[in-house]
Amino acid sequence: MNLNQAVIRIKNLRLRTYIGIKDDEINNKQDVVVNVIIHYPADNATDSDKMNDALNYRTITKKIIAHVENNRFSLLEKLTSDVLEIASEHEWVTYASVEIDKPHALRFADSVSLTLSCYRE
Repeated sequence: MNLNQAVIRIKNLRLRTYIGIKDDEINNKQDVVVNVIIHYPADNATDSDKMNDALNYRTITKKIIAHVENNRFSLLEKLTSDVLEIASEHEWVTYASVEIDKPHALRFADSVSLTLSCYRE
């Protein structure tokens, strides 16, 4: 049987970071919500049931957490791009998408979000 690409979804990862260009944003951490989608061929993992044959989403998530929480960002675009780079760095990844929400960034809106994606041929 031929399997489709495996799809890993990291949903609603709630982190705090410095994001923005206003003084209060530069001086105070804010909440961000990170959603990541990663596609990779999981044939080896489904056949062997061994961790070394699977993409380790825990390792990816830890890298994302460390990067987001230990850095400062002026733009949502830069933050999203950095997280996308982490999500797609493993050679098995064929597609990755990252959406990051900045809650309460606009008056009368729940959040503002930005999505970036990439794919490997």
